[in-house]
This record gives sequence, C-alpha cells and structure tokens, in this order.
Amino acid sequence: MLILNFAHPLTDENIAQIKALAASTIEEIRTIPVQINQNEPLEAQIRNIVDAVKLTSEEWQTRSLVINPPGYAPAAFVLLAELHGRIGHFPTLIRMRPKSGPVTSYEVAELLNLQTIRETARKRR
Repeated sequence: MLILNFAHPLTDENIAQIKALAASTIEEIRTIPVQINQNEPLEAQIRNIVDAVKLTSEEWQTRSLVINPPGYAPAAFVLLAELHGRIGHFPTLIRMRPKSGPVTSYEVAELLNLQTIRETARKRR
C-alpha cells in the first residue's frame, strides 16, 4: 500500500501500527506538506497539494492508498472530495489520537475504510 501523509511525519511506531491494522506491507510513504493560506481559495490550494503527489490517473484508480489527512478540518474535507474524484471512491483514512503521558505524542487509533462506511450508511436512508 501507498500511504499519502498530509499531516505530521509518521513515527516508526505509527508505521508499525498501520502495518498491523492493515495486515499489509507498506510499499511507500509520501509526506506531502500542507500549508494553507487563509487569504486564498481553499479548493485551488488543495488541488495543487494533491497534484504534488504525482500519481497518474491510472495509479490513482489502481493503487492501494491509505490517507493521513491534515488536521485542519476544512482542508481535510476538500482533500477528501478531491481524492474521491481522482480515485473514484472514498479512501481509507488513518485516525490518529494523542497518547496519554507527560510528553505529547500520537498513536494510530484505527484505519477507517470510508467507502465501507458510506455503503453501510446508505442502507439507513
């Protein structure tokens, strides 16, 4: 799988947690910087950020992708819409959570298959 990390760098511990939760190997991790200019339209900024991933149309549609979204909610929502358009379905997201302790650090809480969540939710319409 290819991890597209739009957040802080993942630690070795985070990577091990993702491997265990996915029961899969990680082919590559691409960390893509996300710096939002509040004075500019968000959609164009996110499009440029996603373009920086440098995947072909075929790769977007065929590679096994796991996404670590940015922490800024509006950017995460627009990113999700942009990715859905390119991939053709919702991706799997990494949910991080703070670990308890005297020093702030984060762990992988779960992997969320958004496409499965969507399909289950449609049954409740």
